[in-house]
Amino acid sequence: MPPKIHPFKTILFGFAFSPSLKANVLETARIAHYFNAKLILLHVGEKTVEKQKTIDGIIAEIEHRDLPIDIKWQEGKPYDVILDTCKNQHIDLLILGALQHENMFQFYVGSIARKLTRKVCCSVLLLIKPSAVRVACKHVVVNGLNAPDTPLAITDAFYVANALDAQQLTIVEEIKQSEIHVTVKDDRSLKKANLVKERLKHREDFRIRKILADLPASLTNTVKVKTQSIFGKRGYSIGHYAEVVRADLLVMNAPTKIGLLDRIFKHDLEHILSDLPTDLLIIRR
Repeated sequence: MPPKIHPFKTILFGFAFSPSLKANVLETARIAHYFNAKLILLHVGEKTVEKQKTIDGIIAEIEHRDLPIDIKWQEGKPYDVILDTCKNQHIDLLILGALQHENMFQFYVGSIARKLTRKVCCSVLLLIKPSAVRVACKHVVVNGLNAPDTPLAITDAFYVANALDAQQLTIVEEIKQSEIHVTVKDDRSLKKANLVKERLKHREDFRIRKILADLPASLTNTVKVKTQSIFGKRGYSIGHYAEVVRADLLVMNAPTKIGLLDRIFKHDLEHILSDLPTDLLIIRR
């Protein structure tokens, strides 16, 4: 099936009246413009004259005046309201914004975001460093995990990189340390372990090259592409890598397991959600 060239046609931003509201709205509007999408702003809470005046004042400062924007106000539980709105409004991308040092971080990016990433019907973008004035996105990192949804995540990562005019896209292949099957005891076993690592890297690179070969050249030829194999705990390793290379955006598959064990033990995405290294785009369609 050919990939969608415009995967995000309708964007929903769930906003609260926090100190970062202006930066979040301007950043979200900018993203919607680059994605050529309609923007819906949703506040879960009471609508007041003061709140309306505040949001109208921020919207008046949006750079791209032709952007279609719809403001919605609804009372209720944030999780339920956001979940229902995404479904009823056929949302392609849900954006939630918060800074780690704010109280709203736990409200939006904590338990609610984890629940939404399991249940919401669309992709989710978590903004931890919004800016009222554009800061160029230079480096996008995407997981190259051996999973059914990875080709979609990589495709959307290329779309985003092109839309935001990023200079580099790195596909990270996380390999479990347990796949080496060699206990290093001496120089001989160390050499054997290194040989196994090289074989695993070649295996992963071959798999990624097959994914890239199926993508249109219009997506892949306009950005510098790099592959990087890393060994370690999935989720934690790629999060650490994104932080070390100072990536502007990390793209990941949405979690698929929602069983009891998955709720008790952290899966790949849970490691990242507990300590966001950068803005995080979670792909689901």
